[in-house]
Amino acid sequence: MPIAPTLIPEFDEEMAATRRALERVPTGKAAWKPHPKSMPLGRLATLLAELPGWALNAVTLDELDIAPPGGPPFRPVILESGKEILELLDRNVQAARTALAATSDAEFAKPWTFKYGGRAVWTKTKRDVYRNVVNHLVHHRGQLTVYLRMNDVPVPAIYGPSADEQGFRA
Repeated sequence: MPIAPTLIPEFDEEMAATRRALERVPTGKAAWKPHPKSMPLGRLATLLAELPGWALNAVTLDELDIAPPGGPPFRPVILESGKEILELLDRNVQAARTALAATSDAEFAKPWTFKYGGRAVWTKTKRDVYRNVVNHLVHHRGQLTVYLRMNDVPVPAIYGPSADEQGFRA
């Protein structure tokens, strides 16, 4: 079986779980963070909406330089409204899923290089980069559930029941 069809069910599950968590991001708390070294809630939520776009980059680009010489460096964005965050997530999920479904095994085996300032930081196969992006998303979604709990927002069931949602999702 080709690689892409084996990845799509997990992609769909993780994106649906991410959307459920992002639907609960409280309004007016974009600057809140649990510790001075922590990412603000608004940035964390925006990052989760951006990450499916990173999956798109993993399968459609051969490299990415987040501070290209002579070009503008990556600037983190903080979206203020839940509506904007969910719209960004939905756009990125749709684009990434379409690209993922169209990615051949040969394309997954190609090298992908992460660069900073024109310098290669690392090179991995596109499949490994894609997997790293999904893992990165899961990590930050877990962070978001802690932020939700600390703000007395009910935490959605993700892989099983939460203290707030006792039922299993179908």
